[in-house]
Amino acid sequence: MKNQELYQIMADHMEKNKNMLATVIEGENTGKRLFFTEGRLVAESGEDRLSPELISRLAETEQSSIIEADGCRIFVELLGKPGKLVICGGGHVAQQAVILAKHTGFHVTVLEDRPFFADQARAAGADQVICDDFASALEKIPGGSDTYFLVVTRGHRYDGICLTAILKKERAYVGMMASRKRGILLKKKLVEEGFPESEVERLHTPVGLSIYAETPEEIAVSIVAELIMVKNSIKKTGGYDKELLACLTGESYPEQKKALATIVARQGSAPREIGTKMAVLSDGRIVGTIGGGCMESRIRNQCLHMLKEENPQSRLVLEDMSGQEAEEEGLVCGGRIRVFLEVL
Repeated sequence: MKNQELYQIMADHMEKNKNMLATVIEGENTGKRLFFTEGRLVAESGEDRLSPELISRLAETEQSSIIEADGCRIFVELLGKPGKLVICGGGHVAQQAVILAKHTGFHVTVLEDRPFFADQARAAGADQVICDDFASALEKIPGGSDTYFLVVTRGHRYDGICLTAILKKERAYVGMMASRKRGILLKKKLVEEGFPESEVERLHTPVGLSIYAETPEEIAVSIVAELIMVKNSIKKTGGYDKELLACLTGESYPEQKKALATIVARQGSAPREIGTKMAVLSDGRIVGTIGGGCMESRIRNQCLHMLKEENPQSRLVLEDMSGQEAEEEGLVCGGRIRVFLEVL
């Protein structure tokens, strides 16, 4: 199977709860990929097979890392997915939260029973707006390990309706805008209604990080900051967004040759995490970023040289951003990264 076909299978499975990609980055079969979903191997590129024992070991990997086995090094990445934010309520705070959450990569759904505020949520850029009573609207939301709920309705009665439904769903986060006193009383009421105390204590209320926010815009900043904090505490890579996958499958830029740069290891305060990727097109354009600055420019230039080679060989390169050059370039981040470069 060619890499482009494997990436298409990946794109078709990105909604699964647990996806993992293993890439041989050094040794025999360099560049070979194996894609697992829910612990099951569903696609692999290249012709030569890895041993059944090694495939089983890869399938059981619990965190993104480099594995050394059978004379090769394999980069295994647990693939994160864009967070799905479900906002119950379409008022002023919700509208500002929509704008910020969209800018930070969330897919945003707003539930609102008032047509005027539903339209305001659409104008703010929500991906989906369900204008219905909250109980009915929440029946249409399945929940999941990548689903984040935010309750900012216009009244405590509606807050209770939403929380009663949300606490029965799988979720990554649930937050509610309320005073500290109101939050304590509501948690107590939910426990009395039979919800497990451990589940109720996961409720973030008052919602958002404590930054003394007052305006709707400031409150939205505190909420989205908390969402990002929770999302990034889960150690998965987020290296394949829709734009990058469209590039790698050939859906976009089909006429362009492509090279892919992937951060596979880091030390110190490097700007981006392992699994971060950048595609470089033969005309010099890039899709994604691995941190910017002079480091990214050097990686881009190496990829362009590889795209011109007759038989380009995949390679691991080291970028050191902790020395004098980094200081002279004014980089605020230091550290070292190893980047796997390959022509697809």
